[in-house]
Order: sequence, then C-alpha cells, then structure tokens
Amino acid sequence: MKDSRSSLERQGLPGADPPEALASSKRFPDGGQYRIEIPSTEGPRALAVVLEEAAKRCVPVHRVSQGSGIMLLTDEEITEMAALGRRAGIEVNLFIGPRATFDIGAQAYSAAGKTLGLSLRGADQLVYALEDVKRALRLGISSVLVSDLGLLAVIGRMKKSGELPAGLIIKTSVMMAPANPASARLLEDLGATTINVPSDLTLSQVAAIRASIDAPIDFYIEAPDNIGGFIRYYELPDLVRVAAPVYVKLGLRNSPDIYPSGTHIENTVLALSRERVRRAQIAREMLARYAPELVMSPAPASRMSE
Repeated sequence: MKDSRSSLERQGLPGADPPEALASSKRFPDGGQYRIEIPSTEGPRALAVVLEEAAKRCVPVHRVSQGSGIMLLTDEEITEMAALGRRAGIEVNLFIGPRATFDIGAQAYSAAGKTLGLSLRGADQLVYALEDVKRALRLGISSVLVSDLGLLAVIGRMKKSGELPAGLIIKTSVMMAPANPASARLLEDLGATTINVPSDLTLSQVAAIRASIDAPIDFYIEAPDNIGGFIRYYELPDLVRVAAPVYVKLGLRNSPDIYPSGTHIENTVLALSRERVRRAQIAREMLARYAPELVMSPAPASRMSE
C-alpha cells in the first residue's frame, strides 16, 4: 500500500486515517473553534421561535438553515427571514429548490437509486436552481444550501466570474456529504465554503478530512432518523478539537420528516425548532462541563458589525 499512500500524499491528502485523532489548529476568522447551527428552520415563524428559545435558554445561535427549498417560500417570507437574521446578527441559509425526490422520477426512491440523493434532474432543473439562488439574493439572502455536484460547480464558477457575489456562502448538504479527504477536497475546489460531512464518521476519519480542507465542517452531533439517528453528545469535545472550525448541528432523532414544510404542519415545525434549541443547550453544557477551554465564536449580537 506504500505507493498508493505516497500518491495521495503527493496530492496534499492524508495517506491514512491518523491512528490518533489529531487536534486541528484551524479556526474561524474570529478565532472560534465552533459555532452552533439550528437546521430545518422552515420559514420566518420557525426562525422567530428559534431566536426566542435561544434567548430564553441563553444559547448562542450562529446559523440557521432551511430544508424545504427557496421555491417553497414566498417573497415576503424570504424577506422576513433575511430581516430577522440581520437583526439577530446570524446567518440565514436557504436550500436551493428542485431535487430528485420532489421530481417525477422514481429511481431516487428505489433501493439502488438512493445514491441520487437530492440531485437535480436535467438541464431545466439546473436553470430552476439558479433562479432560486438569484431570487434569494435579490431578497436579501447571502447563504445557500447545495445538494448537487454540478450545481456546486456552476455556482462556484459564477462567483469567480462575477455573475454571483464573491461573498455568497455555499453550504453543501448532508445528502451529498463527502466521506473521505479526496471527496471533501473536490467539493472545496468546486466552490463549497462550508461542508457537511457524514455523521457516522470516526474521529480519525474526520481528522483526515480536516487535514485536506480549510472550509468549516458542518456536523450533526444528533442526526435525524433518515440519515442514521446518531446521538454523539459525549464525543462533542473531541469532535470540536479535531474538526475545528466546525458548525455543531442539532438534528432530532425520533421526529417526523417535515420536508416539504408549510402551514399544514406548522405547529409540528415550531415544536421541533424549540426542541433543537434545547438540544443546543445540552451540547453547550456538555462542552462547558468537559472542555471549557474550547473556544466558541463570539455570540452573534457582538458580530453584527462585521
């Protein structure tokens, strides 16, 4: 295996998962090792609930992300989410619209076809996705969630050419999560600025990915059932040490899949949003108890002038 390991190392990739998960020296620009992300924040009412619960529990929230898609939000809802995010000083990340599982194709639902994930089908869906991005930008959003490799490449090139803002944040979905250093490097090379890795990786595997990229890692410390349902709170201190800079994501096991969301299930969505913030409180207490030396990015209110 020596030659294969050497080939990887010549490309700047780890030749093996480290036997001991090495601590990362990389940080967010503000010096923080970790930030808190609340996913599945489906609209302005859910965002308002997250902010209210976070204030009540004294839990800093640095980013919220939405999963149903930009196309399933009204202009007014997007504008309101952008305004709420600006006032609170937090990043509001919205998922780009079409996906294989919303489309008429059946392969995404077959046992072998699940590798399609949330890919886009055909050139028209690429156009629809770009329209989603442009609409979100017009309405005040500067962070989008991508689940298709080709779309990531297209948006990355559009940023470089000036067709899209250079500051646009491109977050990759857990549904296209890279499980090895070369795949993670590929996403970063294509333009990803924050990368969701699988929630079932060992700490050594995460360390190998961290060694290969500079972009923040997004990690579900509690994963929804449909991506495994893992609950890894006791590993959180070591995860932050190894993966920094890392967004700690709080999913919910034993909860319904709410995509696509809407007013028909709004009470459920709001209840889940409150519980995700409660889970964030548990994560923060775990870090304070076992690793008080780890540095969280400054609370969002103090970052509003950045």
